Amino acid sequence: MVKIGKLELGEFPLLLAPMEDVSDPPFRAVCKQNGADLMYTEFISSEGLIRDAAKSIQKLDIFDYEKPIGIQIFGNEIESMREAAAIAEEAGPDILDINYGCPVHKVACKGAGAGILLDIDKMVSMTAEIVKRVNIPVTVKTRLGWDQNTIRIVEVAERLQDIGIQAISIHARTRQQMYKGEADWSYLNLVKDNPRLHIPVFGNGDIDSPAKALEYKNKYNVDGMMIGRASIGYPWIFNEIKHYFATGENLPSPDLDERIKVAKKHLDFSVEWKGEKQGILEMRRHYTSYFRGMPNFKTFRTEMVTAETYQHVSEILNQVSEVYADYEF
Repeated sequence: MVKIGKLELGEFPLLLAPMEDVSDPPFRAVCKQNGADLMYTEFISSEGLIRDAAKSIQKLDIFDYEKPIGIQIFGNEIESMREAAAIAEEAGPDILDINYGCPVHKVACKGAGAGILLDIDKMVSMTAEIVKRVNIPVTVKTRLGWDQNTIRIVEVAERLQDIGIQAISIHARTRQQMYKGEADWSYLNLVKDNPRLHIPVFGNGDIDSPAKALEYKNKYNVDGMMIGRASIGYPWIFNEIKHYFATGENLPSPDLDERIKVAKKHLDFSVEWKGEKQGILEMRRHYTSYFRGMPNFKTFRTEMVTAETYQHVSEILNQVSEVYADYEF
């Protein structure tokens, strides 16, 4: 049984990665319904939280049906992160996660996210202060290092454990790689082989099929996996992986009716959470992913991303159902 603090997550939990502009409550809802064991919010700016910025505060929205749920924060100032951690804890999450892995320039080059991998001592000091500030388990998501010459992930994991984090998720790329090239999970083996390490280690990067998930589970000895990009428009991946682990067989790909049903659920959650105008606007980024691979879909996609009412989007989805009734994925 994998535990984060007292939180029991099963024998080999599958986590939904925190993804900016993706991992909002509507998306988390459909992932939860399709097998995600633990989910995280989009990353939230510590400076935004302590300044009561509306966008940051809204990202604290979590719901009982999502539990267990973690709130993720990022920043480069220790005191701001301490204060933000306390604010996040008041929202009622099961876990507080610290983002030490975001590679985008505007975050990393200000010393936040993966930028802190250039200053491991500060990373440890900041984490220690956050652990002392809150009463819920603290976890960390990070990368292997800033670049190939600065990979110290075995040391990082041990030092963070020693000051109190309860689990670590490692994206098996450096910041320099961004999302390019192949994730190198061999470093996760090194982390797990450290006899002093006893906290759960979750692997992240390139898990895009049940077969690959099983291969990496057996090869790299991790305690669970965090799935990000492969779940966008395809929340079924969590249950598909679990089924493959249990039976060695692939579940049939979701048919068109199932894809439309889940896309509608996603849309309903989005409108309910953000209101019709904003909910429809933020849902636009997901339509292409739900119907990826369908031939001659450009006209429908264009209509979906320009539709301005719930009624119109629903009508387009119904048209898709009729036009592609015989299509097989």
